Amino acid sequence: MMGIRIVWFRRDLRLHDHPALHAALDDATDDTRVVPLFVWDPAIVERGRVSPARLAYLCDALGDLDERLRERGARLVVRHGAPATVVARLVTEARATRVHWTRDFTPYARRRDAAVRNALAELDEPPHVADHEGVVIHEPGSVLTNDGGTYKVFTPFNRRWTQLSVKDPLDTPISVPGDGSVAGDDLPTATDLDLGPIEDRQAGGETEAVQRMERFLRNGIDDYDNRRDVLAADGTSRLSADLHFGCLSARRLHARLDRRNPGQKAFATELAWREFYLHVLAAWPEVLTTEFDARYRNLPWSQDEDEAAAWRDGMTGYPIVDAGMRQLLRAGWMHNRARMIVASFLCKDLLIDWRIGEDHFLAHLIDGDLASNNGGWQWAAGTGTDAQPYYRIFNPVTQGERFDPDGRYVRRWVPELAEVPNRYIHHPWDMPDEVAADCGVRVGRDYPEPMVDHAAARTRAMAWFDQHRVST
Repeated sequence: MMGIRIVWFRRDLRLHDHPALHAALDDATDDTRVVPLFVWDPAIVERGRVSPARLAYLCDALGDLDERLRERGARLVVRHGAPATVVARLVTEARATRVHWTRDFTPYARRRDAAVRNALAELDEPPHVADHEGVVIHEPGSVLTNDGGTYKVFTPFNRRWTQLSVKDPLDTPISVPGDGSVAGDDLPTATDLDLGPIEDRQAGGETEAVQRMERFLRNGIDDYDNRRDVLAADGTSRLSADLHFGCLSARRLHARLDRRNPGQKAFATELAWREFYLHVLAAWPEVLTTEFDARYRNLPWSQDEDEAAAWRDGMTGYPIVDAGMRQLLRAGWMHNRARMIVASFLCKDLLIDWRIGEDHFLAHLIDGDLASNNGGWQWAAGTGTDAQPYYRIFNPVTQGERFDPDGRYVRRWVPELAEVPNRYIHHPWDMPDEVAADCGVRVGRDYPEPMVDHAAARTRAMAWFDQHRVST
């Protein structure tokens, strides 16, 4: 009898360095067939909860995966529904004897996978189920303190993470023997989903991801440590979405890095940050709803919807903040330096609950990653794993002057300020009347006045944290 093996693709939408796929192909005979499956799970791809940019990327990635599978003798089967129902039904229909997938560690992924295992165990002929590594380089549980615990601070985590050996990435299979009799739903496309215009749209899929990696390794990485914070420069890798969807293996990328080079060493540290936050989430899933640091769990955060709306719309009156927020809305992406600036402004200048910002980012970012997003927001709020306490407060004017000195980033995303001279681009409220008239911008009419005075807001935030934190 023909042996049918299902490979359930999730956050591993690639063929290179894919342990689950390799396991399905191991000891294959002439009668073995592989059914590559993707479940269009409404719990995680529902419109309104996921940005158009992220859905467009996902559609690209599925199309590219299907094409690469067809070149090797198989095709991607896409089915809609709850994973436990879909996978169990397909096992019965195809009479599959094995099911393989790549481990994930978010709370939802763990509940989902447990539900699938239970559903498969209840079948009359339960298949063999195997999960495999592949989402990160070093999985949660593998980077431990001397006493066997999970690291709570990044620097010692990174030191240990760097010391661990890394397996060589697996090659792309030459062939994948498929079963053409297994039907699936139509592959979703960005056009079918009517996602609307997306500026600077980032194409998704393994083919694009590998090409992006090669361009970055060839042209950008050696100067990464110097250029990554320049807002108007193309100094970042733009690989975050590729890594999130698994179109690019983190292990393959890591294998190409030379830590003797300062730029490449700095980039390797960013890979470690990505994994650190996943380790934290896996060990303490409650961080999704509450502060990691117990001293800050009773802070009376503001829920002011008018102020939150001004922040979300990029109408705070601080050009660098507004540029970042408008980039997010129009492109589904934001420069990492801008992410830190806008998050600091929400949590420290406005004292608005970091969870409001976290939800907004996750709903709009093409690379919206649950662990990294939560970790970044708690870092900005001063409530997370960071060893430095709450008094890191970014000045939006000086941040703009330092990281966007000629105002190119602001002018790109806040076009009403296009004619403002460099001298005033990050604080247009200081323009003399004659300069404002010359550039056609009157603060309070053509561009909003600052929501708060930053110096006063900083003083307020310091006192607020001091007053409400719990001493330990």
